[in-house]
Amino acid sequence: MAQASGMNDQLRVFAGRSNPDLTDEICGCLGIERSSLTISRYSNDNLSVQIDENVRERDTFVVQAFTEPASDRILELLITLDALRSASARRITAVIPYFSYARSDKKDAPRISIAGRLIADLLQTAGAHRVLTMDLHAEQVHGFFSIPVDHLTAIPIVADHIRKTCEMDNAVIVASDAGGAKRAGKFASRLSLPLAIIDKRRVSDTEVRQGHVVGDVRDKDAIVFEDEISTGGTMVETARTLTQAGVRRVIAGATHGVLVGNAIANMADPTIETLTVTNTVDVAADKRLDKMTVLSVAPLLAEAIRRIHTGESVGELFA
Repeated sequence: MAQASGMNDQLRVFAGRSNPDLTDEICGCLGIERSSLTISRYSNDNLSVQIDENVRERDTFVVQAFTEPASDRILELLITLDALRSASARRITAVIPYFSYARSDKKDAPRISIAGRLIADLLQTAGAHRVLTMDLHAEQVHGFFSIPVDHLTAIPIVADHIRKTCEMDNAVIVASDAGGAKRAGKFASRLSLPLAIIDKRRVSDTEVRQGHVVGDVRDKDAIVFEDEISTGGTMVETARTLTQAGVRRVIAGATHGVLVGNAIANMADPTIETLTVTNTVDVAADKRLDKMTVLSVAPLLAEAIRRIHTGESVGELFA
């Protein structure tokens, strides 16, 4: 990747504790070293962040995914943003590969917070001038921010991998519910494949039941793409519904492999032949199944950071 003049001197990329390996990959793509900061705790359990190098009038980026423990990760990021502002950084960009609070995008119960909007406000208050993120669960969360947001997608990365590793002649893309149809439609367009949708009905506050498959899936290879896999329950239920509908095999993919709770046991279900996720979330060794592939989004994030830094258009990276 070509380096802009003065880039190494003016660009600073810091890592929170959620995924430092991803940050190192990003820095490798940019041809720079990861910038240093120190995160510690006082005796009263308060977090402390100290920037270990000069950032005055520098263009700074902080990479932090909202992974478990999410509250600690968010507070680390907020304090780091504030420390950079206090240190007179020229511009501060919060790079949030996985924005978990995008699930809190509406008031769907009495007396609750729309926490996605709250987090957006806190990021700006802490000092962020812009946000770079990837595959928000709900795209409208983009509108919660009053600062610029670059919203990237891993659809091309995951789709191109599946194209190279699976037969496409008799495949169909499946949305696990109507809410995911737009995302699945983009995935289908990337692979020039038809789209089917599962009719999912909520029968109570805690129970969701999947019903009929809308579309032709019998004797086909079903590719199911989600923004994230958390416990894996929905993906397994989708795979079983598709198997009952007569598909030959189920190929699963997601941007964010959150994989918490019973996720590994669920994803080991034999109805799911392969699973592809990215490293927006750090997938620890004990969570990696033989049928799982973890793709890197570092080159895409690095290119977005480079373009933001040099003032080039980021638009073509959104597709």
